[in-house]
Amino acid sequence: MNAPDFGVVTVPASKSYTNRALIISTLADGVSRIRNSSTADDSRLMIDGLRKFGIVTEETENEIVIHGTGGKINSPETEIYVGNGGTTMRFLAGLAALANGVTVLTGDNRMNERPISGLTKALNQLGVDIESNNGYPPLNIYGGKIKGGAINIEANVSSQFISSVLMIAPYAESDITLKLTGKVYSKPYIEMTLDVMRAFGAEVQQDENHYFVKSVNPYKSRTYTIENDASSASYFFGAAATTGGKIKVANLSSNSKQADIKFLDVLKKMGCEVISEPDGITVIGNKLIGVDVDMSDMSDVVPTLAVVAVFAEGKTTIRNVAHLRYKESDRLNALATELRKLGAQVIELDDGLEITSGKLSGSEIETYNDHRIVMSFAIAGLRVPNISILNPACVKKSFPDFWEEWEKVEGSR
Repeated sequence: MNAPDFGVVTVPASKSYTNRALIISTLADGVSRIRNSSTADDSRLMIDGLRKFGIVTEETENEIVIHGTGGKINSPETEIYVGNGGTTMRFLAGLAALANGVTVLTGDNRMNERPISGLTKALNQLGVDIESNNGYPPLNIYGGKIKGGAINIEANVSSQFISSVLMIAPYAESDITLKLTGKVYSKPYIEMTLDVMRAFGAEVQQDENHYFVKSVNPYKSRTYTIENDASSASYFFGAAATTGGKIKVANLSSNSKQADIKFLDVLKKMGCEVISEPDGITVIGNKLIGVDVDMSDMSDVVPTLAVVAVFAEGKTTIRNVAHLRYKESDRLNALATELRKLGAQVIELDDGLEITSGKLSGSEIETYNDHRIVMSFAIAGLRVPNISILNPACVKKSFPDFWEEWEKVEGSR
């Protein structure tokens, strides 16, 4: 196999940073400008939801202007539909706690199967009444104000529950102390939330699994620039890893606070070379060896690693990602099922996967309307002929231009 040079690719802005900045700038006093914002479906849903709350937004090619409310919000006149946008559902639920009146949040069938009781219980402790479908959406949220004090919040399903409460905490009647209970997954995403909160002027202190937020420091409007998305970059890094090729992702920093930048450390352990430069990151593939890795802090790139592992020598074990069963799909079961179709040997664990290569051949890949399944199996298509990926358009959830950018990879082979 010739080692291809895939050149330089560009990935979109981080939707995780974008959606946090949208919520926080909505609460800020004054006009904020969010530059290099994500255009993914998840961020579009967030903007549409904010507009239903009456938030004034203006969009240009390079930025979104948000007219903040100073924390004074009224509930929407109609229900808000979030599709399968987990971030949108959870962050808007927090915002609705501050909105006078009743807010109705609903989603598609999969969204309404994803548990949200960890968040609703936390908001209950802040004095917010919420009706749910036995701990699942849709939600009727009776908002207006939140009291402060000490509350507990479950951390073993989604870090977005914690982020949702943290972002509204500066608008509580008194200071909030938040204690996380259970195993904490995706902790770097909580750190990302704190990063944006502090950038807008919030005062937050942390001590292991406790967070203390002052209620006397509301957000101040500002101009905020979103960095490019490390999760989206993982598919291109995976392309280099599996083909022995070389690729550079432009305008991405190894110093990013994004959890998924640590995927580069996993690729190094597997045998890849990683070169960090001021204008981007280059990965050069090599003979791959299997790894045993705790992916709890970077679970969004588990599908990428699972596909890369098929082309490694020896077994790869992915651990501590039980919460992936509550994503856009049950990602552990989906990955196990579809990798076996290609001929890989896969053992599905309660909290992860064991993957060993086999005699690989093409197959039709069901993607479960899950953008990360689609983009990960595109990597397999670089090495295994006759792979057909169903519903390829669902990449719009996080990476609308994925297939256009992927042509640079496929065209270089």
